Amino acid sequence: MVWLRRTTHYLFIVVVAVNSTLLTINAGDYIFYTDWMWTSFVVFSVSQSTMLAVGAIYYMLFTGVPGTATYYATIMSIYTWVAKGAWFALGYPYDFVVVPVWIPSAMLMDLAYWATRRNKHAAILIGGTLVGLSFPLFNMVNLLLVRDPLEVAFKYPRPTLPAYMTPIEPQVGKFYNSPVALGSGAGAVLTVPIAALGAKLNTWTYRWMAA
Repeated sequence: MVWLRRTTHYLFIVVVAVNSTLLTINAGDYIFYTDWMWTSFVVFSVSQSTMLAVGAIYYMLFTGVPGTATYYATIMSIYTWVAKGAWFALGYPYDFVVVPVWIPSAMLMDLAYWATRRNKHAAILIGGTLVGLSFPLFNMVNLLLVRDPLEVAFKYPRPTLPAYMTPIEPQVGKFYNSPVALGSGAGAVLTVPIAALGAKLNTWTYRWMAA
């Protein structure tokens, strides 16, 4: 029955990855944040890095296998690319939807877990910090490849946005000078306790399974 338990574990990973992707889309509308790119970059960076950390470390510790975090991020990426393809099929331009870059940050968490010989606390502290620091960087590189987010947002406004929420080009100020630095700093601080929460959820799951 070992194969059945392992299959169930990986099925759990798929289910939670899909659901976490749905939660992030519904909570932050991340795949549509080209509309508000410069004003929302920090907020979405923190929300996405924490969502990635809590799920990735949960299942990485659940299976005890380095590489599970990357698998988790891959499932999230595939699901979001499906959403991107759906909007593209509806006639929107390819650049209208920006897919988050989860996989490289998850690979760093796997690397921290593997390099420290499966040390849970190192995965939380080092892996969580690496996720928070790297995620905004990878996503800003991704955004630089977009044709012109603000132009796309004005030309193809979201059909669900009411007229009074038409995208407005943000004013330049201190907050917008370095969204990557601010997102990385905030993410590095907040992702570690959220990763610790994911590890704690793992403990609760084992207790539930043993009951």
